[in-house]
Amino acid sequence: MEHKHIINMGIQIVPKSKTLDSYFLVDKAIEVIQKSGVKYVVTPFETVMEGEQKELMEIAQRAQEAVLDAGADEVLIYYRMQIRKAKDVWIMDKIGKYNP
Repeated sequence: MEHKHIINMGIQIVPKSKTLDSYFLVDKAIEVIQKSGVKYVVTPFETVMEGEQKELMEIAQRAQEAVLDAGADEVLIYYRMQIRKAKDVWIMDKIGKYNP
């Protein structure tokens, strides 16, 4: 059965390239996330997205492809997810009091 609740997914993309700046390549991944329409927060170590798991995994796949298409030789990707069995997970429940 497919999980339909809202989850949080943190994604850290670590591109490897002998010739291109890694921040340039990471920006390509963030552009995909920005254009996706999901709620997201960029942090120094990862970008956290909010949405249904299937949608977030599709966005993550497109972000990976964007980094490789931009010239990365290789990409390491780390995911972290918070999923509740019967309740949505909202970014603002965690950080809202720090970002009024």
